[in-house]
Amino acid sequence: MTDLVTFGETMLRLSPPDGERLETAHDLEFRAAGAESNVAVAAARLGADAAWTSKLPDSPLGRRVVSGLRRHDVTTDVVWSDEGRQGTYYLEYGGQPRGTNVIYDREGAAVTTAETDELPVDRIRQAEAFHTSGITPALSSTLESTTADLLAAASEAGTATSFDVNYRSKLWEPAEARETMEALFPDVDLLMVAQRDARNVLGREGDAREIAAGLAEEFGFETVIVTRGEDGALARHAGETHERPAIETDTLDPIGTGDAFLGAFLARRLAGDDVARALEYGSATAALKRTIPGDVAVVSRAEVEAVLAEEVGDISR
Repeated sequence: MTDLVTFGETMLRLSPPDGERLETAHDLEFRAAGAESNVAVAAARLGADAAWTSKLPDSPLGRRVVSGLRRHDVTTDVVWSDEGRQGTYYLEYGGQPRGTNVIYDREGAAVTTAETDELPVDRIRQAEAFHTSGITPALSSTLESTTADLLAAASEAGTATSFDVNYRSKLWEPAEARETMEALFPDVDLLMVAQRDARNVLGREGDAREIAAGLAEEFGFETVIVTRGEDGALARHAGETHERPAIETDTLDPIGTGDAFLGAFLARRLAGDDVARALEYGSATAALKRTIPGDVAVVSRAEVEAVLAEEVGDISR
């Protein structure tokens, strides 16, 4: 039985060397990158049997996405399409005051046409957990319906469901995002949300503790995780709140930090750890991810546990 199935778009990320402008770059590095597949990778690398499902064009670029995930022991259950294209995004790193710019090129991507009856619903029903994010229903009306169907199917089958709000302002406005996501919440067991998104998108007030308690009470979530950036994260579960400070880290690439956190949290919960211990693993994995270029957390359980044990030095000999 698969421990975790995730569903969503995975793009190809193209990046010039750090600090170089896209309009003058001669070289672009490309990697597989997607919120839900990032979660699957982190979970798989920490011992979970993880699968990612989606729809891709039957093309070299689509196959590059699959090969990029399989190298991390993620099972790929893909619908191959003769229509639609492979979505990409361009990441241009720059220091202050220029900052980092993300340019999406995903219109017409094959995944936007993915319908419920062509996806591996039985795999989802038979899995221990199913995960998706707020990015997926934002991509098309078809995916809005498909996301709702898959969450409902998982919930009806007794599969634990996980949903990361993961708001993207370049995809939709807060009011539309809130209406769409709140319609999905009855079929969600675990909700993760950044504190800023809880306020700006979900309209919540108060500190992170109050936000987590309010969401759990209103929507009946079994677990609510609120991430707070440099202030760490907290989880509300079974009426108790567990907090974990962020671990100090050098930052080479922050993208995918939240996905790494959630993938690790889910992996440890599926392995039988309690919420407090899973929160620790999430925090350590997120810290390690920030030291790694690309969207995915290329980590091992031993590295994560070394961080938690404060055994990591500057040089490993």
